[in-house]
Amino acid sequence: MSRRTTLRAALCAGMLGALVGCGSTPPTNGTSAQHPETPPTTERPKADVGSAPDLLGPMPELGSPKEFNPPPPVVFEAANGMKVWLLERHALPLVSVSLVIPYGASSDPAGGAGLSYITADMMDEGAGKRDAVELSSAVKDLGATLSLSARTDGSVASLTVLKKNVEPAFSILADVVVRPRFDAKEWKRVSDLWQNGLRKRGDDPAQVARVVSSAALYGPGSPYGHPSDGLLADAQKIKLADVKAFYQSVWRPDRATLVVTGDITKDEVLKLVERDLRGWKAPKKAPPSEVVPATNGSWKPPRLLLVDRAEAPQSVIMVLRDGVAASDSRAPLLDLINSALGGSFTSRLNQNLREEKGWTYGANSAFTETRGRGAFVAKAAVVAEATGPALKEMLGELTKMADAGLTPEEFSKVRAKDRADLVEIYETTSRTAQRLSMLSLLGLPPAHDVRATEARQKSTLAQLAELSSAVDPKSAVVLVVGPRVQIEPQLQSLGLGEPVFWDAEGRPVAATPTP
Repeated sequence: MSRRTTLRAALCAGMLGALVGCGSTPPTNGTSAQHPETPPTTERPKADVGSAPDLLGPMPELGSPKEFNPPPPVVFEAANGMKVWLLERHALPLVSVSLVIPYGASSDPAGGAGLSYITADMMDEGAGKRDAVELSSAVKDLGATLSLSARTDGSVASLTVLKKNVEPAFSILADVVVRPRFDAKEWKRVSDLWQNGLRKRGDDPAQVARVVSSAALYGPGSPYGHPSDGLLADAQKIKLADVKAFYQSVWRPDRATLVVTGDITKDEVLKLVERDLRGWKAPKKAPPSEVVPATNGSWKPPRLLLVDRAEAPQSVIMVLRDGVAASDSRAPLLDLINSALGGSFTSRLNQNLREEKGWTYGANSAFTETRGRGAFVAKAAVVAEATGPALKEMLGELTKMADAGLTPEEFSKVRAKDRADLVEIYETTSRTAQRLSMLSLLGLPPAHDVRATEARQKSTLAQLAELSSAVDPKSAVVLVVGPRVQIEPQLQSLGLGEPVFWDAEGRPVAATPTP
């Protein structure tokens, strides 16, 4: 997950998830690196000595970026107790709606990893008077997009539609949230697809790293210790009755926030809510407590963790360590440190491992954005024969940043990038709804990003130097997913000790001699 969004959003234990997807684009919070196949060229070619003067003249100096503060939404409460965040934008005839509840993967019961995920997945498989096919067709006929997801700290139902179709589309969203059918015939199909996807996940080293990294850092079986899409062993035990019971306990209006952005007014929102959600009442039973994992003092993360993928042509290398909660006052400044280290194409990790060494298509890093203790993750997918040297370079870059912090040039660049990232996050109606949904899910106030960017813009180089130890790899977990026979000898010279071996689902396996 990302702290501009998205980084956070997905790493969010599912969180770590988004981060770990090596080879895939990290979450979009503006702090994630982007890695085009061909590096962009921004420098003008130099004229040969003795050649004619450049007719275009000197390169113009860039001015200071304009100040940008995201507009906060109007907050009010609907008659059924549901909170509403509304941000009107009338430039385009579009409306985006997200309904957020603060129960996600961290609320999965013991032995039920993935229950929040499969519950969300089942909710649009028929709702109200429509079966799964009829519901899907109705959404398409309106030109709308409808999706449901479960993340580390919450679950979200999202809708984007043209203003002229918002009324019928909102009715469908209301059916999905309030009146899901949970048909048995759909359950078998959806559950089978889910389990097949989890089996296939083990073939992808990047996905394996995503799964294992959560367990390694937080401990297997802990609330943040599994990915949001669950674990295969638990998926095989979850029944439709478990899904129905979980839905009844957590999808309730007194714990929900309705985020609405776009071409719509408060009166129009209240009219929709009154028409379609008036009958959605909170159960008399008290809602479950929101899970905010604390540090698990009994868990001792391994120093070097190896997952063998014998046929993999690449290795995924990761360095993981404790981060901070999204609400921590240090979080905005840690974003600046990460931006220079691994949060952009020109950051240190990518320049070293991709541009100079040519070992990877991209290397990046991020601080996750979660309600509880977050994480710092640096990662890359590298050619297997360079696993050891690449890991040594990654550890070296982290150590240099931890010891000396940013250079003045980096400090100037990351603060300018901060403004650009913020504009991008709030650029469209749907992205604005996504960001506000994330703030709600994390328990952050609607104006959080205004205060966060103010903190970043007022920060000093000395402040960042004091915080740079947050990326020190000395106490980090080093995770490598790749072909053991090829990479194990490369790791022996790094001084990380003997590796601990786990499987693709984040479970320890018995040590065996190198084949």
